[in-house]
Amino acid sequence: MGLAAIQSTRLDERLRRELGPAVLAALDDPDVIEIILNPDGTLWLESHGGGMRPAGTKMHAVQAERLIGTVAFALNTVANDQRPVIECELPLDGSRFTGWLPPVVSSPSFVIRKHARLIYTLDDYLVHGIIDANQAEEFRGAVARRENIVLAGGTGSGKTTLANALLHEMVRLGNPNERFIIIEDTLELHCDAPNVMQLHTTVAADLTFLTRTTMRARPDRIIIGEVRGGEALALLKAWNTGHPGGVTTVHANSATAALTRLGSLVQEAGVPPQPDLISQTVNVLAFVMRTPKGRRVTEMVRVEGYDPAFGFKISSIGGRHEVDHQ
Repeated sequence: MGLAAIQSTRLDERLRRELGPAVLAALDDPDVIEIILNPDGTLWLESHGGGMRPAGTKMHAVQAERLIGTVAFALNTVANDQRPVIECELPLDGSRFTGWLPPVVSSPSFVIRKHARLIYTLDDYLVHGIIDANQAEEFRGAVARRENIVLAGGTGSGKTTLANALLHEMVRLGNPNERFIIIEDTLELHCDAPNVMQLHTTVAADLTFLTRTTMRARPDRIIIGEVRGGEALALLKAWNTGHPGGVTTVHANSATAALTRLGSLVQEAGVPPQPDLISQTVNVLAFVMRTPKGRRVTEMVRVEGYDPAFGFKISSIGGRHEVDHQ
């Protein structure tokens, strides 16, 4: 075994010691999707279907501080009172790791957002009550018709997990030779299509740059893990010029509010909000949120056009009425 392999093995062993049995067990539990350490030392777990719950154990502040320091060391950086926040991928398994040290918190804290080991299908969503039968049918129809889907929600609401379920449907229902191009800041989306390329942002290549260059990669379906800047315009243009059938997520407080949010993100590219382009390109919007009983898709709408006098014309999926959203 070479020196680099020995150092990597020792680092993994060190990380495992500092994570401790409870966190390691949670990392190995396919139903757990998030592991949280609060400043009071209490560990919390969130599962796909069951929501948030205490883990029944605590982690000492010294252990948590060592863990955050080791993660930083593995990435050739430091975590201290001058650099009290670290955001990265956990070296052990690639999970999203965010750690905080004093003085921004009273005691060391972290959140580990795991990669999904199991791909939850729309049928699984039905079983868990996250979506109803009508929503499942609409999602499948949108995928089959190559419509563009935007998933809205807050942080940790389950947007990415639902995007994975839709990717599974795209592969299942689509042409086996379709080429998928997936762009993310953190690698969280899973696609078992035979013809797929996944792109990861770097300091030198942000989402906007990668979205623009994607057009040269011969895509059939373009998926962005989350739009949060000017790349929204590049994605909308790509979807609207011969590459439909994609999915993305966006932070918003409702499905309809996601339209306003997209307009704001488009403006970050230095142009007006482009409501006509948004209404022509986005077909289906769904809002997913965390409830005391777990995640639920609480709103699903179809975009049917835009009128400068009245705003976006929206029809509620599962309802008989239509509403206008400015």
